[in-house]
Amino acid sequence: MSIDSQGVAPTTAHTRHPFDPITPHEIRLVARILEAAFPGVALRYNRIDLHEPIKNDVVPYIEAERLRKPLPPRPARLLYSYFHRQDNGACYKSLVNADSKTVVSTKAIPEGVQVPVDIDELIDIESLCMEHPAVKAEIEKLKLPPGVTVCNDPWMYGSDNPNETRRLFQCFMYMVSVDHPQNNHYSLPCKFSPVFDRHTMKLVRMDYLPGGADTASTETQPWKPVETIQYAHDLLNEPLRTDLKPYIVQQPEGASFSADGNSVYWQKWRFRVGFNNREGMVLYNLTYDNRNVLYRLAVSEMTVPYGDPRAPYHRKQAFDVGDVGFGLNANQLSLGCDCLGHIKYFDGYRADSKGNPVLLKNIICMHEQDNGLQHKHTNYRSGAATVVRNRQLVIQMICTVANYEYIFAYILDQAANVELEVRATGILSTVPFDHKTGESVRWGTNVGPGVMAPFHQHMFSLRVDPAIDGFKNTVYYEDSVPLPEDENNPYLVGYTTEQNVIRQSSSATTDIARHRVFKIRNDNVVNPITYKPVAYKLMAAPSQMLLLSPKAIGYRRAEFATKPIWVTKYQDDELYAAGEFTNQSKRAHGVETWVQRGDNTENTDVVLWHTFGLTHNPRIEDFPVMPMERISVMLRPDGFFTKNPALDVPQSSQSFNQSTLHPPAAAAPAPACCSGGAGAGKAKLFKRVE
Repeated sequence: MSIDSQGVAPTTAHTRHPFDPITPHEIRLVARILEAAFPGVALRYNRIDLHEPIKNDVVPYIEAERLRKPLPPRPARLLYSYFHRQDNGACYKSLVNADSKTVVSTKAIPEGVQVPVDIDELIDIESLCMEHPAVKAEIEKLKLPPGVTVCNDPWMYGSDNPNETRRLFQCFMYMVSVDHPQNNHYSLPCKFSPVFDRHTMKLVRMDYLPGGADTASTETQPWKPVETIQYAHDLLNEPLRTDLKPYIVQQPEGASFSADGNSVYWQKWRFRVGFNNREGMVLYNLTYDNRNVLYRLAVSEMTVPYGDPRAPYHRKQAFDVGDVGFGLNANQLSLGCDCLGHIKYFDGYRADSKGNPVLLKNIICMHEQDNGLQHKHTNYRSGAATVVRNRQLVIQMICTVANYEYIFAYILDQAANVELEVRATGILSTVPFDHKTGESVRWGTNVGPGVMAPFHQHMFSLRVDPAIDGFKNTVYYEDSVPLPEDENNPYLVGYTTEQNVIRQSSSATTDIARHRVFKIRNDNVVNPITYKPVAYKLMAAPSQMLLLSPKAIGYRRAEFATKPIWVTKYQDDELYAAGEFTNQSKRAHGVETWVQRGDNTENTDVVLWHTFGLTHNPRIEDFPVMPMERISVMLRPDGFFTKNPALDVPQSSQSFNQSTLHPPAAAAPAPACCSGGAGAGKAKLFKRVE
């Protein structure tokens, strides 16, 4: 077997599972095929990645796997690329069949539609900015003292002009006061911000930023030095804590999961870990005890609109999935830091602008964790207790998007629950603010001398492609309401539930006052005990929806974030809540468009989209680095089983868990958590107090 220059065996489509991430060999294959299709033309690659396989072709294959039947032919291994011709700048999307090594289709991207930003492009813009004479002239006006330099963050331009067709970047400038790899330049924002055209590599204009409570901006003035608010430990003025002792997570017999490539088995769960440049981590084909639960689960989009009404901040609205990609921004994770315990890592790949593969090492970690009690009951008559701890499997990815970090963890447990936990941390996106005693603004928080953090929202869309005991499902919502005040409810205490089936593609709202829950059921499989269809319920995250005015372009770009629930009928190319192209979009072509078809969504292949998020009005405690904010969404079985599915989890015991007493020198050992016979229990529980 030959090995390529990256030490990777050149696999073929026939050795890859349909859900497996793209390989280095496949990246090179796409580049070679496209170069042959455009002879003599230099191409610049924006993306080369796995194209989602055709679902109708995949389902028979994964069903044969699940049922352990002979496998049908593998579905076609499809790859795609966004790329530009270097001679005329035209942009295309090509679909490539890796089996036949042929181009399936090539379509020109319409003028004015911008493909996502790539890593090489960001590097180019950052370098262009720092070398441009106009930028150097502005830096000179700052009259910086020796040792203080300037850097920039290239931002996606956003949108405010429906006629704008150029590929633009806005560079926000910051001062670097300390030569240190973790210097917090976001503490020292500058008041000038150049805008560049990516294709011509020319300066479009120099924006001057407002520095006070009004919209007025001024030419660059000499810098009046202020203290930099640092977060790096060796730049802090105060000493570190010395009373923290090691917390060591040990699994002397290894983990309880097994992994074969990207296929994972753990505690009756089977699934595949997928990865792509856009969404990053994807979970495929989740089954529990060999029963289908989910076909695909991924965070499909995220938008971060800022609430500062002053230009040019009105355009500040990142789409971190569609504009750049969680996969491209995924961190290389480290033992003992990002994940504790016995860790399994997964790698990924991206292509650079020349079509070469780039290894993304250890971007997903998988480990087990203890999350308290799973269930417990003490029989008060006998004192005998049943105690089972909640072991969980965590599959985690961390993305750094310039200043912010997002931590995504899918958490599976032994009671067949699936949770998405999102944590936001990192550094606030800051703006310059002339520090005057007592002055502040209504749309932001002063977080340091000369620096303000505007209010903003983080709006996520979780795409749930269900397979509840099969691939034909129905979504409905259930409200808890009082019974009528009639002869059947004479004491006026009764309440019941009302079900409303979502029969056509549409949106829906949450309702805390009615304890509204959304459920996904299979009308073709009835629970023999409840006599109702088997189902899972969505424990939605109650969140404020998008605060932008419906008249704002930013609202039209992110209409998915205006409703917490969307239900659509499955279509192969409908993967992203705000549509395929979000960079400088003028409006979305996503869920808000697809629901208008009015498709039947009852007892068919449906997709549920849940919008949730954080309205983040910064605290000064969020600076210079933000303590994490956490939000969670869970899918829980509801009538899927005939009893608690975690009853067969072994009893917890001291001999198994080996906990220790404090202080360590205590003479008497702690009793086992479930020790004590019936007599002892009664003596303890019913002993008279004299």
